[in-house]
Amino acid sequence: MAVGQMTTVMADVIKQARSNIPETIALPTRWPQMYESFISQNASSVSQVESALRSLTYIIPGGFRESEIASESLHSGVQLLSLYHDSLLARAISRLPPSLPRPLPTLHNRYTKFWTAKSSLYKRVALILQTIQYTELLCEMAAKRKGDKIRWRVVVILEMVKALCRLLMMRLTNSRPLVSPPLPDREVDPRTVEGGNTETTQWDGMQTPPVDEVGSHALSWTMPRTGLSLPNLPDSTEITEYLLTKVLTADDIKAPKQLLHRMNTVQGQIAESMWILRPVIYALAMQRWQSDKKSWRPWLLGVSLELAARQLAKKDLAERVAGGLRGLTGLEREELKKRGWSMAWWAMRGTFYENVTKNWIHSITGSLKGKPLLDMVGGVIEDYEYLWTEYYFSTATL
Repeated sequence: MAVGQMTTVMADVIKQARSNIPETIALPTRWPQMYESFISQNASSVSQVESALRSLTYIIPGGFRESEIASESLHSGVQLLSLYHDSLLARAISRLPPSLPRPLPTLHNRYTKFWTAKSSLYKRVALILQTIQYTELLCEMAAKRKGDKIRWRVVVILEMVKALCRLLMMRLTNSRPLVSPPLPDREVDPRTVEGGNTETTQWDGMQTPPVDEVGSHALSWTMPRTGLSLPNLPDSTEITEYLLTKVLTADDIKAPKQLLHRMNTVQGQIAESMWILRPVIYALAMQRWQSDKKSWRPWLLGVSLELAARQLAKKDLAERVAGGLRGLTGLEREELKKRGWSMAWWAMRGTFYENVTKNWIHSITGSLKGKPLLDMVGGVIEDYEYLWTEYYFSTATL
């Protein structure tokens, strides 16, 4: 009798286990969907974790120089994971109903989102370019362990691949200037904006601003005959600020592809091509004179090319665009400003850094030693100095 009951129980267990086998086998196929759902539901928390990890890698760039590859691997991994999360959030937001109000996108996001949606090749090339930029320093660190010759060979190859990607993107966008970064920035989930605390949101111009009970009598007027109280009108400055946020500019009503003017002149295309090929030429020059660190030729060649490309581009825009430089779109002005600020990185490269900037940094870190908190700041600067001195891609801007 007991044997029969045990046999029945075992048969039930085996039957239940067999029924769960298909579900267990299918579980790994649902993991990507489950992960995407988790990321979309916790976008703000994920962004905070990414920012914390990224800040950590910035603070300790080379604290343990013998483990620099491990530190840079963490930084590259966070950047690549963030890039993957951007794609998941963009996919989740694209599936939302069109009736759901969305925040006004930036000009950069409008432009890059248009080309990634229109051309799958542009999206793939931009993704390759972004991936290389996130891992190039790690590749240089790994190559340096095999010698300087291998290191500079890897640097030149990576710069050539990036230049090829940029030239191809310029062709795919019908000879328009490139923007940085080539992919859209992370979008804000409209569900998180809509679900925010209404008490802390900005006054929308349609409702009476909330007031406390103590000051309610001071902000209202009581009618003498009926005894009813009417609230005062909101401050005129609040009304003006709200209306200004609703004003459409010329860039807001333009088609996304019109946010950048086409370079339909030879001068403009030469200027953009010079700007794209400048890192390749500079890397080749650094490889050529790697044994002579005191040579100014690579640095002067790189600076001259970038200055010439910038001035030629500004001259072309002034002649080609209606209204000259004042007629540029907001995205064009933003990109020109980025390229202008990137010129400052030439103070951290090559012979100029070895002969000028390095001595200035040493004087600053020396003055911070022995002082509370400031000594720690000086240590971080010294760690970055190691990267600036030893690695090409630590100061690369393209």
